[in-house]
Amino acid sequence: MMRQFAETMAVAIALGAMATSGMSADTLQNSTVGDPEAANRNTAPVTVVEDQSSFTLANGYVTAKVDKTSGDLTSLKYKGLELIGYGSGHPAGYWEQDPSAAQRYAVTVTIDPARNGGERGEVSIKGFSDSKTYLGDGPGGSTLCDIELRYTLGRHDSGLYTYAIYDHPANYPGTQIGESRFGAKLNGDVFDWLSIDANRDRLMITGSDWDHGTELNMKEVRRINTGQFKGEVSHKYDYSAIQFNIPAFGWSSTKQHVGLWFINPSVEYLSGGATKVELTGHLDNNPGGAPTVLNYWRGTHYGGSVCAIGAGEKWTKVVGPMMIYLNSAPTPNEMFKDALAQAAKEATAWPYDWVSGVDYPRKNERSTVSGQLVLRDPQATNLKMSNLLVGLSAPEYTRPGGWGGGFGGFGGPRVVDWQNDAKHYEFWVRGDNQGHFTIPKVRAGTYTLHAIADGILGEYARTNIAVESGMSIDLGRLEWTPVRYGRQLWDIGIPNRTGSEFFKGDDYFHWGMYLEYARLFPNDVNYIIGKSDFHKDWYFEQVPHCEDPNNTIEKGNGRGSGRSTTWTITFNQPAATHGKATLRLAICGVSARSIEVTVNDKPAGSATGLGYNATINRDGIGGYWVEKDVVFDASLMKAGENVMKLTIPAGGLTSGIIYDYLRLEVDASAKPPATSAATTAGGTAVAVADEE
Repeated sequence: MMRQFAETMAVAIALGAMATSGMSADTLQNSTVGDPEAANRNTAPVTVVEDQSSFTLANGYVTAKVDKTSGDLTSLKYKGLELIGYGSGHPAGYWEQDPSAAQRYAVTVTIDPARNGGERGEVSIKGFSDSKTYLGDGPGGSTLCDIELRYTLGRHDSGLYTYAIYDHPANYPGTQIGESRFGAKLNGDVFDWLSIDANRDRLMITGSDWDHGTELNMKEVRRINTGQFKGEVSHKYDYSAIQFNIPAFGWSSTKQHVGLWFINPSVEYLSGGATKVELTGHLDNNPGGAPTVLNYWRGTHYGGSVCAIGAGEKWTKVVGPMMIYLNSAPTPNEMFKDALAQAAKEATAWPYDWVSGVDYPRKNERSTVSGQLVLRDPQATNLKMSNLLVGLSAPEYTRPGGWGGGFGGFGGPRVVDWQNDAKHYEFWVRGDNQGHFTIPKVRAGTYTLHAIADGILGEYARTNIAVESGMSIDLGRLEWTPVRYGRQLWDIGIPNRTGSEFFKGDDYFHWGMYLEYARLFPNDVNYIIGKSDFHKDWYFEQVPHCEDPNNTIEKGNGRGSGRSTTWTITFNQPAATHGKATLRLAICGVSARSIEVTVNDKPAGSATGLGYNATINRDGIGGYWVEKDVVFDASLMKAGENVMKLTIPAGGLTSGIIYDYLRLEVDASAKPPATSAATTAGGTAVAVADEE
């Protein structure tokens, strides 16, 4: 994971340099680098042809057909090749919720190329809920929102733009939007190479290989029995990634030498901020195994996200425009690099000046928020910020309860923070190692400023950041004092919101790593503070111990259960202590019910109320992050050697914990707790800083 992050950062730095090189949006849009047919394409005007059932947009290089009822992208041709597939599952390109069930429609050409000299064309398919018709019936469920889908093509575009507008008028009942994405099933006779990031960039199995595979412990998992990857396990979640880190991802062809890429010019319309992990691309699970690429804006995976709209609430959201970029080069590597370069161009051009008629502020209506975070931690005076992420999000709120409906229905209230909010826009950037940050192109609104960084437990937050249209706001120097509950005795790992620094944490994205644990640590983890190395001696996930791992893997199912697993932490103290001790557990993967803690074989408390985020069974390294603090009487510790034990209960082989970081602190001046307890850091690990 650390290698992956370093390579991703190198790409991001290179792209950032391109994006700030001073090239104008027009220059970037007209760039012909890596495009040998650009000269021919540039002479061809955009056309929009309409028949009874569809629109066809073309510019002499790209031809796209859009269904006038569903808004599906039913055909996409490039270099004479049909790129859209019908081999399995939901065919073609599609938005998760579409207007096809609407009783009232508006189907229009929103940008007519006949009126602008063939420079640009755009079509719109809009369905009205009229407060009673649920729109959308796919896996993502349905919603009482009006839905408009648009597709746009410019004269110089090597690809197509698409975006969705969700609208909930004030007179509509309460509703929600479940899982939601734009996805495409591609032509399996063309595409065979998948590129997500530096670690997931490879030739893939075929649809036939998938069909002849053996299903393992989940429907998404098969052991491959044919082809050059015979014996490999295919799992679609092995290609999940942090969306903020992958500005372009997609498929290419080693035979036809063409590529199809999804590009997000901005992450403002995606859920979960700069740490949200989601599905990206894989082979479809249905028979036929079509190459699949997905762009989630409201994701349900790795902790999920929330988009609930109350009765009487006026709400709208513009998702996109995203780009479906098409290119050609001799190798997948060259096409991937070109797609990443195109992503930098699209980010510079954002917001696009051709979007109109929807809630989409232009460049001069957007604002810039800047400042500098200054770290103040008396216990770590040499601590430096790295991988600083700074963002603006809607203030934390409580989702209403009491209704369900659709995928991801719910019954009770839930606190929604920046990690799981899909309802509002978020704006995130990387800061530098001196804490400077600049967040550009911000919509007007009232936000909370957040900051997280590797090496710092918890986060910085400042509320009530008022952003008006067209402003430049300098917040100045912001002092960040991380939360401490006493003197630090020891820590394990690096607080970075993942388990990447632990053993196998840099090679996690393979099915069955929870089975490997029992083979690698037959006696479980025994960690000695001051001697052990968490890179080698602390496994990246604590899971039930499979007592027959060789046989379980040989059978190839992973369906068994394991005994409870206890990890020990041995540490020395020069003298006995007293007061209040706090074991701070930063957790980024949860499928266990609890973590029991003992100190010198005496109960110290437990971490309970753990929110399942399916990170382990989906072969992840981090999902929704939370801190659980186990508070106990410090007198349980003694002078000399002490042993702390962390135990997760017996259960399914994936029902464990991924730790981000562990730290033990003692406040000798505090009154010991009457009973040991576990608390969630609901704001307690969020440092609210003062301005200097």
